[in-house]
Amino acid sequence: MPIAELLEIGTPRTIVRWGTPVLHKKAEAVTDYGLELQHLLADMFATNTAAEGAGLAAQQIGVDLAVFIYDCTDETGARRRGVVCNPEVASPVGADRRLATGDEGCLSLPGAYQELARPEWATCRGYDQFGEPVVVSGGGTLGRCLQHETDHTNGIVFEDRLSRRARKALHVMFERGAADYPPDWPVTPHS
Repeated sequence: MPIAELLEIGTPRTIVRWGTPVLHKKAEAVTDYGLELQHLLADMFATNTAAEGAGLAAQQIGVDLAVFIYDCTDETGARRRGVVCNPEVASPVGADRRLATGDEGCLSLPGAYQELARPEWATCRGYDQFGEPVVVSGGGTLGRCLQHETDHTNGIVFEDRLSRRARKALHVMFERGAADYPPDWPVTPHS
């Protein structure tokens, strides 16, 4: 289905929290691009919208598939939306590599943020919702999102990239606001 149609038919699902096993293991590859995947993608877009996110991996709604959706701005401020199945991400190396430090959060640990340095630009290769090859490149929120969501498909949550001290601060922030996010969030909105 085209993105415009996926955006119209989905239903928000519950986002699972860090510690749920599906979030901490490499996801299964997408091999079937049929109707079941299309409905999953529609629900992922609806969930991401309800949670006011930049992107969402299938594992974050408890589905063991290597796919993510994104809906965020790039380095120019342009809104970008799309799907990447079986993603592989690359960022510049050597003299071309520049890091951008910024607050990063995760919908699976809602309300908590921590500074994390990532390459300011990323290129993600994979397949779109039809199984056709796709290449998505960008900086800004999109560049960070491509890296963050590809990490999810590899069983990595962003705390895995933080120092012990930063992890502790992240979890303290989460605990302070955890009561604002119901167990079925974002199906039930946060307070």
